[in-house]
Amino acid sequence: MTDYQFDFDAEIDRREVPALKVHPMVLGPDGDDLFAAGVADMDFRAPPPVLAAMERRLRHGIFGYEAVADGLFPALAEWFARRHGWSLDTAHILRAPNVLNSLAIAASLFTREGEGIIVQPPVFFDFFDIIRENRRKAVVNPLLLGPDGRYEMDFDGLERLAADPRNRMLFLCNPHNPVGRVWERDELSRLGEICRRHGVLVVADEIHADITFAGHSFTAFASLGEADALNSISCLSPAKSFNIASCCSSFTIIADEGRRAAFQAENSRLTVNKNNAFANAAMEAAYRDGGPWLDAAVEYIADNLKLVRDRLKGRDDVKLIEPEGTFLLWLDFRGLGLDDEGLRSFLRTKAKWAVTRGAAFGENGAGFARVNIACTRARLSAALDRLVAALSG
Repeated sequence: MTDYQFDFDAEIDRREVPALKVHPMVLGPDGDDLFAAGVADMDFRAPPPVLAAMERRLRHGIFGYEAVADGLFPALAEWFARRHGWSLDTAHILRAPNVLNSLAIAASLFTREGEGIIVQPPVFFDFFDIIRENRRKAVVNPLLLGPDGRYEMDFDGLERLAADPRNRMLFLCNPHNPVGRVWERDELSRLGEICRRHGVLVVADEIHADITFAGHSFTAFASLGEADALNSISCLSPAKSFNIASCCSSFTIIADEGRRAAFQAENSRLTVNKNNAFANAAMEAAYRDGGPWLDAAVEYIADNLKLVRDRLKGRDDVKLIEPEGTFLLWLDFRGLGLDDEGLRSFLRTKAKWAVTRGAAFGENGAGFARVNIACTRARLSAALDRLVAALSG
């Protein structure tokens, strides 16, 4: 058995705190016996250096207003340089409460009501909510699922949509939630060239950047070159990488000076520019010292993926869309011939799975489901037993 150096097999009762993943508002009042695999966080304790840093900050005992910690932005920049070869300028970094906040502000600042924002479904459902709630139009350029089970961008479709002057922005998801693609450099370059040529601003949600599997490496969109950096906004956070979503914030990287000034002014107007003492401590510790834990966690998740792959191999009723990154699996249940409600009911009542229905990610997600495998091996194995039994019944 692999020596992970960290105890990812520890079963921790998430119900001891009001964790959304197992909360009745997500699972329903009768959901105690379900495999909770819908919300995108991990069932693993945060890295020891993060816990130690938060404990030190707690012992200080004073929690008045704080500035950004001096070491935080350099720690972020050093992390991305070391792990991903991206030399970002710390002067381009702004703080934000979360990545979705940055997407919403970008939409409201750099598009007008009624204008289009291009998305590539199946894609994270909150993209659609942000666009709708800001009175913009979601313009869909669906990903193409090839016969090899791999999703690709539809560049011909993107060219047509980007050429429409009513479409002023594109939300990029990399690595892509939910299909697990880690977009390659040439794919990103082609997307960037199309968007630059037609004046479409790229807003990149790169929150899953650090979670990639062997043979695949993350490329930050803004690292492609100066032209793409100036035509993009990068949204980053350690929330997924280190499982600290409830005690961290995020970062918005904007190379263009005018857009950065506008974004900073909007942050001030909305008063979302305050700092949290525990977030400061957690994030700096994660970027400084969390690397070994992250490497071990990704290895554990990769072994969980292997378990799923082995258990579903050869089946026609459910197929694994092979992921290149993230801890979220995209499973194809279209072989069951069920509609959206039928699939949800089957998974919940027969397999005892609480997952995210594919249709939530766009029309071309119907018949699929997103499943979080960042859980203990024992829990995942038991869930797979129930699924296989339900499929065989």
